[in-house]
Amino acid sequence: MDNQVFWGNTLQAYAMFGGIILLGILFKKIVSRFLSRLLFKLFKKFADEVRIETFVALLLKPFEFFIGVSSLYLAINQLKHPLEVVIFHFTKAKVVEDFTLGEFLDKIFLFFIILSVFWIFLRIIDFVAHVFMYKAAKSENKADDQLVPFLKELFKFFIYFIGFFVLLGYVFEVNALSLITGLGIGGIAIALAAKESLENLIGSFTIFIDKPFTVGDLVKVDGVEGTIEKVGFRSTVLRSTDKTTIIIPNRAMIDGVLENLTLRNYRRVKFNIAITYETDSETIKKIIAEIGSFLATHPHTSDHTVTFDSFADSALNIQILYLVENIEYNDYLKIKEEVNFKIIDFVNQYGSEFAYPTQRTVNSTLLKP
Repeated sequence: MDNQVFWGNTLQAYAMFGGIILLGILFKKIVSRFLSRLLFKLFKKFADEVRIETFVALLLKPFEFFIGVSSLYLAINQLKHPLEVVIFHFTKAKVVEDFTLGEFLDKIFLFFIILSVFWIFLRIIDFVAHVFMYKAAKSENKADDQLVPFLKELFKFFIYFIGFFVLLGYVFEVNALSLITGLGIGGIAIALAAKESLENLIGSFTIFIDKPFTVGDLVKVDGVEGTIEKVGFRSTVLRSTDKTTIIIPNRAMIDGVLENLTLRNYRRVKFNIAITYETDSETIKKIIAEIGSFLATHPHTSDHTVTFDSFADSALNIQILYLVENIEYNDYLKIKEEVNFKIIDFVNQYGSEFAYPTQRTVNSTLLKP
Protein backbone atom coordinates (compact mmCIF):
# COMPACT_ATOMS: atom_id res chain seq x y z
CA MET A 1 0.00 0.00 0.00
CA ASP A 2 2.83 2.44 0.93
CA ASN A 3 4.51 1.79 -2.42
CA GLN A 4 1.51 2.90 -4.47
CA VAL A 5 2.33 5.92 -6.57
CA PHE A 6 0.05 8.98 -6.83
CA TRP A 7 1.11 11.99 -8.97
CA GLY A 8 4.66 10.67 -9.15
CA ASN A 9 5.18 10.01 -5.43
CA THR A 10 4.47 7.13 -3.06
CA LEU A 11 2.10 7.35 -0.10
CA GLN A 12 5.10 6.91 2.18
CA ALA A 13 6.75 9.97 0.63
CA TYR A 14 3.58 12.01 1.17
CA ALA A 15 3.39 10.78 4.77
CA MET A 16 7.01 11.76 5.39
CA PHE A 17 6.37 15.13 3.76
CA GLY A 18 3.37 15.86 5.99
CA GLY A 19 5.01 14.43 9.13
CA ILE A 20 8.16 16.59 8.83
CA ILE A 21 6.11 19.76 8.26
CA LEU A 22 3.84 18.93 11.21
CA LEU A 23 6.82 18.26 13.49
CA GLY A 24 8.44 21.49 12.34
CA ILE A 25 5.30 23.49 13.18
CA LEU A 26 4.73 21.79 16.56
CA PHE A 27 8.30 21.84 17.86
CA LYS A 28 9.65 24.96 16.14
CA LYS A 29 9.26 27.24 19.18
CA ILE A 30 10.36 24.57 21.69
CA VAL A 31 13.51 23.70 19.76
CA SER A 32 14.25 27.40 19.19
CA ARG A 33 14.08 28.11 22.93
CA PHE A 34 16.27 25.07 23.65
CA LEU A 35 18.92 26.15 21.12
CA SER A 36 18.83 29.74 22.43
CA ARG A 37 19.36 28.61 26.02
CA LEU A 38 22.09 26.21 24.91
CA LEU A 39 23.89 28.99 23.02
CA PHE A 40 23.54 31.33 26.01
CA LYS A 41 25.93 29.10 27.96
CA LEU A 42 28.75 30.49 25.79
CA PHE A 43 27.94 33.99 27.09
CA LYS A 44 26.96 33.09 30.64
CA LYS A 45 30.10 34.43 32.33
CA PHE A 46 30.21 37.49 30.11
CA ALA A 47 26.51 38.30 30.63
CA ASP A 48 26.10 37.23 34.24
CA GLU A 49 24.15 40.41 35.08
CA VAL A 50 21.70 40.12 32.16
CA ARG A 51 18.67 37.86 32.23
CA ILE A 52 18.65 34.84 29.91
CA GLU A 53 15.18 35.84 28.69
CA THR A 54 16.73 38.84 26.93
CA PHE A 55 19.01 36.55 24.93
CA VAL A 56 16.17 34.10 24.16
CA ALA A 57 13.89 36.93 23.00
CA LEU A 58 16.54 38.13 20.53
CA LEU A 59 17.37 34.66 19.14
CA LEU A 60 13.87 33.15 19.10
CA LYS A 61 12.69 34.58 15.75
CA PRO A 62 15.85 33.80 13.71
CA PHE A 63 16.01 30.25 15.15
CA GLU A 64 12.31 29.70 14.38
CA PHE A 65 12.91 30.95 10.83
CA PHE A 66 15.92 28.63 10.44
CA ILE A 67 14.02 25.58 11.75
CA GLY A 68 10.97 26.42 9.62
CA VAL A 69 13.01 26.71 6.42
CA SER A 70 15.04 23.58 7.23
CA SER A 71 11.88 21.57 7.98
CA LEU A 72 10.25 22.66 4.73
CA TYR A 73 13.43 21.79 2.80
CA LEU A 74 13.63 18.30 4.34
CA ALA A 75 9.92 17.75 3.72
CA ILE A 76 10.02 18.74 0.04
CA ASN A 77 13.07 16.53 -0.55
CA GLN A 78 10.97 13.50 0.39
CA LEU A 79 9.13 13.96 -2.93
CA LYS A 80 10.44 13.13 -6.38
CA HIS A 81 7.76 14.72 -8.52
CA PRO A 82 7.74 17.47 -9.72
CA LEU A 83 11.28 18.15 -8.43
CA GLU A 84 12.82 16.20 -11.30
CA VAL A 85 11.05 18.29 -13.95
CA VAL A 86 13.50 20.26 -16.13
CA ILE A 87 12.59 23.95 -16.19
CA PHE A 88 15.40 25.18 -18.49
CA HIS A 89 18.76 24.28 -20.04
CA PHE A 90 22.06 26.12 -19.70
CA THR A 91 25.55 25.80 -21.15
CA LYS A 92 28.48 25.25 -18.80
CA ALA A 93 32.00 24.65 -20.16
CA LYS A 94 30.48 24.09 -23.63
CA VAL A 95 28.23 21.35 -22.22
CA VAL A 96 24.44 21.70 -22.19
CA GLU A 97 23.07 20.83 -18.76
CA ASP A 98 19.56 20.55 -17.37
CA PHE A 99 18.32 22.68 -14.52
CA THR A 100 15.46 20.99 -12.65
CA LEU A 101 12.80 22.40 -10.39
CA GLY A 102 14.46 20.59 -7.47
CA GLU A 103 17.78 22.32 -8.11
CA PHE A 104 15.98 25.65 -8.33
CA LEU A 105 14.28 25.04 -4.98
CA ASP A 106 17.65 23.98 -3.50
CA LYS A 107 19.04 27.41 -4.41
CA ILE A 108 16.05 29.18 -2.85
CA PHE A 109 16.27 27.17 0.37
CA LEU A 110 20.05 27.65 0.54
CA PHE A 111 19.49 31.39 0.18
CA PHE A 112 17.06 31.48 3.11
CA ILE A 113 19.15 29.15 5.29
CA ILE A 114 22.25 31.32 4.83
CA LEU A 115 20.09 34.38 5.50
CA SER A 116 18.81 32.88 8.77
CA VAL A 117 22.35 31.97 9.91
CA PHE A 118 23.57 35.54 9.40
CA TRP A 119 20.39 36.81 11.08
CA ILE A 120 21.41 34.78 14.15
CA PHE A 121 24.90 36.36 14.05
CA LEU A 122 23.34 39.84 13.88
CA ARG A 123 21.12 39.12 16.90
CA ILE A 124 24.15 37.86 18.84
CA ILE A 125 25.88 41.18 18.10
CA ASP A 126 22.74 42.97 19.37
CA PHE A 127 22.91 40.98 22.60
CA VAL A 128 26.64 41.61 23.14
CA ALA A 129 26.02 45.33 22.56
CA HIS A 130 23.11 45.20 25.02
CA VAL A 131 25.40 43.71 27.70
CA PHE A 132 28.08 46.33 27.07
CA MET A 133 25.48 49.13 27.21
CA TYR A 134 24.20 47.74 30.52
CA LYS A 135 27.73 47.77 31.93
CA ALA A 136 28.46 51.20 30.45
CA ALA A 137 25.34 52.63 32.10
CA LYS A 138 26.75 51.63 35.49
CA SER A 139 30.05 53.45 34.89
CA GLU A 140 30.57 57.20 35.11
CA ASN A 141 32.49 57.35 31.82
CA LYS A 142 30.08 58.61 29.15
CA ALA A 143 32.51 57.69 26.36
CA ASP A 144 31.42 54.04 26.75
CA ASP A 145 27.80 55.00 26.05
CA GLN A 146 28.99 56.59 22.84
CA LEU A 147 31.42 53.88 21.71
CA VAL A 148 29.18 50.80 22.11
CA PRO A 149 26.45 51.79 19.57
CA PHE A 150 29.13 52.72 17.06
CA LEU A 151 30.97 49.39 17.38
CA LYS A 152 27.65 47.58 17.17
CA GLU A 153 26.87 49.23 13.83
CA LEU A 154 30.43 48.63 12.61
CA PHE A 155 30.36 44.87 13.34
CA LYS A 156 26.87 44.53 11.87
CA PHE A 157 28.12 46.22 8.70
CA PHE A 158 30.89 43.61 8.39
CA ILE A 159 28.32 40.82 8.87
CA TYR A 160 26.17 42.31 6.09
CA PHE A 161 29.24 42.59 3.88
CA ILE A 162 30.37 38.99 4.48
CA GLY A 163 26.81 37.67 4.14
CA PHE A 164 26.40 39.40 0.78
CA PHE A 165 29.48 37.72 -0.70
CA VAL A 166 28.63 34.34 0.87
CA LEU A 167 25.24 34.49 -0.87
CA LEU A 168 26.93 35.43 -4.15
CA GLY A 169 29.38 32.55 -3.86
CA TYR A 170 27.17 29.70 -2.63
CA VAL A 171 23.76 30.56 -4.07
CA PHE A 172 24.59 32.35 -7.31
CA GLU A 173 28.00 30.67 -7.77
CA VAL A 174 29.69 33.98 -8.46
CA ASN A 175 33.43 34.30 -7.86
CA ALA A 176 33.49 37.27 -5.49
CA LEU A 177 37.19 38.01 -6.06
CA SER A 178 36.72 38.05 -9.83
CA LEU A 179 33.67 40.28 -9.39
CA ILE A 180 35.62 42.81 -7.32
CA THR A 181 38.65 42.89 -9.65
CA GLY A 182 36.43 43.01 -12.73
CA LEU A 183 34.39 46.01 -11.69
CA GLY A 184 36.75 48.39 -13.50
CA ILE A 185 35.05 51.68 -14.30
CA GLY A 186 32.00 50.50 -12.41
CA GLY A 187 34.17 50.15 -9.31
CA ILE A 188 35.40 53.72 -9.70
CA ALA A 189 31.79 54.90 -10.01
CA ILE A 190 30.86 52.99 -6.86
CA ALA A 191 33.86 54.44 -5.04
CA LEU A 192 32.82 57.97 -6.02
CA ALA A 193 29.25 57.27 -4.93
CA ALA A 194 30.54 55.97 -1.61
CA LYS A 195 32.79 59.01 -1.12
CA GLU A 196 30.38 60.77 1.24
CA SER A 197 29.79 57.58 3.25
CA LEU A 198 33.55 57.13 3.60
CA GLU A 199 33.92 60.73 4.78
CA ASN A 200 31.20 60.16 7.39
CA LEU A 201 32.97 56.98 8.54
CA ILE A 202 36.26 58.86 8.91
CA GLY A 203 34.34 61.58 10.73
CA SER A 204 33.03 59.04 13.25
CA PHE A 205 36.57 57.80 13.94
CA THR A 206 37.71 61.41 14.36
CA ILE A 207 34.94 62.00 16.91
CA PHE A 208 36.03 58.97 18.95
CA ILE A 209 39.72 59.95 18.82
CA ASP A 210 39.39 63.70 19.53
CA LYS A 211 36.32 63.33 21.82
CA PRO A 212 34.91 66.83 21.26
CA PHE A 213 31.72 65.60 22.97
CA THR A 214 30.16 62.52 24.55
CA VAL A 215 26.63 61.17 24.77
CA GLY A 216 24.51 63.49 26.90
CA ASP A 217 26.44 66.69 26.05
CA LEU A 218 24.54 69.75 24.86
CA VAL A 219 26.17 71.01 21.63
CA LYS A 220 25.56 73.58 18.93
CA VAL A 221 26.70 72.80 15.36
CA ASP A 222 26.36 75.58 12.78
CA GLY A 223 23.41 77.04 14.66
CA VAL A 224 21.72 73.67 15.38
CA GLU A 225 21.48 73.00 19.13
CA GLY A 226 20.67 69.70 20.81
CA THR A 227 21.75 66.96 23.20
CA ILE A 228 23.90 64.12 21.81
CA GLU A 229 21.92 60.86 21.87
CA LYS A 230 23.98 58.61 19.63
CA VAL A 231 27.09 58.66 17.44
CA GLY A 232 26.49 56.18 14.65
CA PHE A 233 28.34 54.69 11.72
CA ARG A 234 27.26 57.48 9.38
CA SER A 235 25.59 60.19 11.44
CA THR A 236 25.10 61.69 14.89
CA VAL A 237 21.65 61.91 16.46
CA LEU A 238 20.77 65.01 18.48
CA ARG A 239 17.66 65.79 20.53
CA SER A 240 16.67 69.45 20.48
CA THR A 241 15.14 71.31 23.43
CA ASP A 242 11.68 70.89 21.85
CA LYS A 243 12.31 67.10 21.66
CA THR A 244 12.85 67.05 17.89
CA THR A 245 15.24 64.39 16.55
CA ILE A 246 18.04 65.96 14.51
CA ILE A 247 20.34 63.77 12.40
CA ILE A 248 23.62 65.34 11.28
CA PRO A 249 26.23 63.55 9.11
CA ASN A 250 29.46 62.91 11.02
CA ARG A 251 31.41 64.83 8.37
CA ALA A 252 29.40 67.96 9.20
CA MET A 253 30.01 67.42 12.93
CA ILE A 254 33.79 67.76 12.47
CA ASP A 255 33.83 70.24 9.56
CA GLY A 256 31.38 72.74 11.04
CA VAL A 257 31.78 75.12 13.96
CA LEU A 258 30.95 73.02 17.03
CA GLU A 259 30.25 74.44 20.48
CA ASN A 260 30.11 72.04 23.43
CA LEU A 261 27.74 73.96 25.68
CA THR A 262 28.04 71.37 28.44
CA LEU A 263 31.75 72.14 28.89
CA ARG A 264 31.17 75.85 29.46
CA ASN A 265 31.27 77.15 33.03
CA TYR A 266 28.50 79.74 32.66
CA ARG A 267 25.56 80.72 30.48
CA ARG A 268 25.54 84.34 29.32
CA VAL A 269 22.34 86.42 29.51
CA LYS A 270 22.13 89.78 27.76
CA PHE A 271 19.05 91.90 27.02
CA ASN A 272 17.66 95.46 27.17
CA ILE A 273 14.68 96.86 28.99
CA ALA A 274 12.96 100.00 27.73
CA ILE A 275 11.47 102.56 30.13
CA THR A 276 9.54 105.70 29.28
CA TYR A 277 11.10 109.12 28.60
CA GLU A 278 9.12 110.54 31.53
CA THR A 279 11.52 108.72 33.90
CA ASP A 280 14.06 111.17 35.39
CA SER A 281 17.78 110.42 35.67
CA GLU A 282 17.72 109.85 39.46
CA THR A 283 15.03 107.20 39.11
CA ILE A 284 17.02 105.48 36.37
CA LYS A 285 20.10 105.39 38.61
CA LYS A 286 18.06 103.84 41.45
CA ILE A 287 16.60 101.16 39.16
CA ILE A 288 20.08 100.33 37.84
CA ALA A 289 21.47 100.14 41.39
CA GLU A 290 18.64 97.87 42.59
CA ILE A 291 19.06 95.46 39.67
CA GLY A 292 22.84 95.41 40.14
CA SER A 293 22.51 94.77 43.87
CA PHE A 294 20.09 91.91 43.30
CA LEU A 295 22.38 90.23 40.71
CA ALA A 296 25.40 90.69 42.98
CA THR A 297 23.74 88.88 45.88
CA HIS A 298 22.06 86.14 43.85
CA PRO A 299 23.76 82.76 44.56
CA HIS A 300 23.75 81.60 40.92
CA THR A 301 24.69 84.78 38.99
CA SER A 302 28.02 86.58 38.57
CA ASP A 303 29.92 89.17 36.49
CA HIS A 304 26.87 91.38 36.09
CA THR A 305 26.76 94.70 34.26
CA VAL A 306 23.74 97.05 34.34
CA THR A 307 24.08 100.32 32.40
CA PHE A 308 21.99 103.09 30.85
CA ASP A 309 22.69 102.05 27.28
CA SER A 310 20.98 104.32 24.75
CA PHE A 311 18.20 106.70 23.73
CA ALA A 312 15.70 104.93 21.49
CA ASP A 313 12.91 106.53 19.46
CA SER A 314 10.30 105.94 22.14
CA ALA A 315 12.24 104.66 25.18
CA LEU A 316 15.30 104.86 27.37
CA ASN A 317 17.22 101.56 27.12
CA ILE A 318 18.89 99.91 30.10
CA GLN A 319 21.23 97.05 29.16
CA ILE A 320 21.48 94.08 31.54
CA LEU A 321 24.21 91.44 31.26
CA TYR A 322 25.03 88.63 33.69
CA LEU A 323 26.34 85.07 33.83
CA VAL A 324 24.46 82.08 35.24
CA GLU A 325 26.25 78.98 36.54
CA ASN A 326 26.17 76.01 34.16
CA ILE A 327 23.24 74.17 35.72
CA GLU A 328 20.32 72.18 34.31
CA TYR A 329 18.49 74.01 31.53
CA ASN A 330 15.16 74.14 33.40
CA ASP A 331 16.88 75.59 36.47
CA TYR A 332 18.59 78.13 34.22
CA LEU A 333 15.17 79.22 32.88
CA LYS A 334 13.85 79.54 36.44
CA ILE A 335 16.72 81.88 37.38
CA LYS A 336 16.10 84.03 34.30
CA GLU A 337 12.42 84.19 35.24
CA GLU A 338 13.27 85.19 38.81
CA VAL A 339 15.53 88.02 37.58
CA ASN A 340 12.88 89.25 35.12
CA PHE A 341 10.17 89.41 37.82
CA LYS A 342 12.53 91.37 40.08
CA ILE A 343 13.21 93.88 37.30
CA ILE A 344 9.44 94.43 36.93
CA ASP A 345 9.17 95.02 40.68
CA PHE A 346 12.05 97.54 40.69
CA VAL A 347 10.64 99.53 37.75
CA ASN A 348 7.19 99.70 39.38
CA GLN A 349 8.69 100.44 42.81
CA TYR A 350 10.24 103.71 41.59
CA GLY A 351 7.18 104.87 39.65
CA SER A 352 8.56 104.27 36.19
CA GLU A 353 6.91 102.36 33.35
CA PHE A 354 8.03 100.07 30.54
CA ALA A 355 7.90 101.79 27.17
CA TYR A 356 6.37 100.52 23.96
CA PRO A 357 6.52 101.99 20.44
CA THR A 358 4.40 105.17 20.21
CA GLN A 359 3.91 108.00 17.76
CA ARG A 360 3.33 111.57 18.89
CA THR A 361 0.91 113.64 16.76
CA VAL A 362 1.53 117.35 16.30
CA ASN A 363 -1.42 119.76 16.41
CA SER A 364 -1.66 121.17 12.88
CA THR A 365 -3.04 124.56 14.10
CA LEU A 366 0.28 125.22 15.86
CA LEU A 367 2.08 125.01 12.53
CA LYS A 368 -0.02 127.73 10.87
CA PRO A 369 1.71 131.12 10.45
